[in-house]
Amino acid sequence: MARSITKKNKCSRGHQSPISKKKSHSSTNFGHRNYSLYVNRVLKEVVPQRGISSRTLDIMNTLINDIFERISMEACSLMCFRKRCTLTPEDIQKAVYLLLPGKLAKYAVAFGSEAVQRYVHS
Repeated sequence: MARSITKKNKCSRGHQSPISKKKSHSSTNFGHRNYSLYVNRVLKEVVPQRGISSRTLDIMNTLINDIFERISMEACSLMCFRKRCTLTPEDIQKAVYLLLPGKLAKYAVAFGSEAVQRYVHS
C-alpha cells in the first residue's frame, strides 16, 4: 500500500492555503480597508497647517494595506509552524520583528503594545 504524500495542514480546516489563492482582477478591493481618514487626522494633529493630496493618500493607503497583509501572512505562517490554530500577540510581534528593520520594529511593537494596553484598560 502506498502512503499519501500530501500532508493536510491542521490549521487550514479545509480552506485553501493563502499562497494558492487566486487574485481577483476586479477594480474594487473588497478585502482592503481605507485608512485615508486616519492618515488625515494624524497629519492634522502633527502639522495642523499642512494638507495632503488624494494621490498621496492613495499611496499611503496602499502602503498600509501592504504592510498589514505582509504582517498577517507572516504571523499566520508562524502560527502554523508552531502547529497552533490560534493567533497570539507573540506571533504578531515576531512577524513585525521579522519584516521591519531594527529600530522601526522595536518602536512598532512598543507603540502597538501600549495602544493595546490603553484599549484594554479603557
